[in-house]
Amino acid sequence: MSPNYMKIALAHDYLVQYGGAERVVAEFINLFPEAPLYTLLGSKKNLLNRPSDLIKNSFLQNIPHAEKFLKYFLGLMPLAWEQFDFTDYQIVLSSTSGLAKGIITPLNCLHICYCHTPTRYLWSDAHSYVEELKQPKIVKFFLPLLLHRLRLWDMFAAQRVDYFIANSHFVAQRIKKYYNREARVIYPPVNIDEYQISQEQDDYFIIVSRLRPYKKVDLAIKAFNELGLPLIIIGDGEEKDRLQKMAKKNIIFLGEVSEEIKKKYLARAKAFIHPQIEDFGIAAVEAMAMGKPIIAYAQGGALETVQDGVNGVYFNEQSWECLVHTILKADFAQFNPHAIRESVAKFNIARFRQEIREFIAECRQKNNQHLSL
Repeated sequence: MSPNYMKIALAHDYLVQYGGAERVVAEFINLFPEAPLYTLLGSKKNLLNRPSDLIKNSFLQNIPHAEKFLKYFLGLMPLAWEQFDFTDYQIVLSSTSGLAKGIITPLNCLHICYCHTPTRYLWSDAHSYVEELKQPKIVKFFLPLLLHRLRLWDMFAAQRVDYFIANSHFVAQRIKKYYNREARVIYPPVNIDEYQISQEQDDYFIIVSRLRPYKKVDLAIKAFNELGLPLIIIGDGEEKDRLQKMAKKNIIFLGEVSEEIKKKYLARAKAFIHPQIEDFGIAAVEAMAMGKPIIAYAQGGALETVQDGVNGVYFNEQSWECLVHTILKADFAQFNPHAIRESVAKFNIARFRQEIREFIAECRQKNNQHLSL
């Protein structure tokens, strides 16, 4: 039986922003259009254009201003996920970089988890998260205790998952380290056909990113303050005010923009700046689909998408000085836009859908064999 004819539910951490993880969920919806989507909290903007009866929010949705103060409800999130009832489903396909992996499913229901990364603030970024958090000292004093309790819950919750999918080999290594679980790598979907090479080019560089501490946009700003070269930054986040105060006049912040405007600026950029350790890096792949070389920090998912000298260049030390040196040294004329685009063609949507279908069928067959023993 095809997975399309099974009773399937989807789950995703929350729907208050639209980024790479939400694009994955959008493709899950395209694969299983009748599947309800369970989430902690949904934005009033209905980011995925789902009928309201197919979005199942947790009790957090009923708390006034919950979307604005979501991080204050960390302690309630495990309870919220565990209260969802999946008794009527044969498969739950979850998408998470948070706590959605902690759903409770019955014996005859497969839980397949597409993990964008083990929960950052509990594992890989646990120490920097507390240090960088802009909260009163009393909050930062008690926060490590809460994170400790959540870390224990998250570790046990990961054992409830039947099968893991990782969005990169880098994330698969994290899943193995923190959860001691194996994961199949299925790269996220990128709509390559929507991104075309432009014959026109300007001299500015570009960043497309959420403005959060771990994205290291401040590193790029320091570099371009020194270089004096034009840099356009697309994206928004809690770091925006601080970053704008740092930046000189050669750096322009566009904030959140439409897909069409984003493509317009990507098309004419000289190169794309990628200073962070990314789980995969969809924005960088989109830039390469438009023939743009990437200047990437040589860690994380970039090692699986950027080929030094083919579609970009690496800088090996995560410092603004190293980034400056790399930009000054780079010969951007050496890059062939068509070769860059071809290098990322494999990350297309059709490939993603096929691999998800095949993995679900494989997991179901394994599960049936296990139950028959």
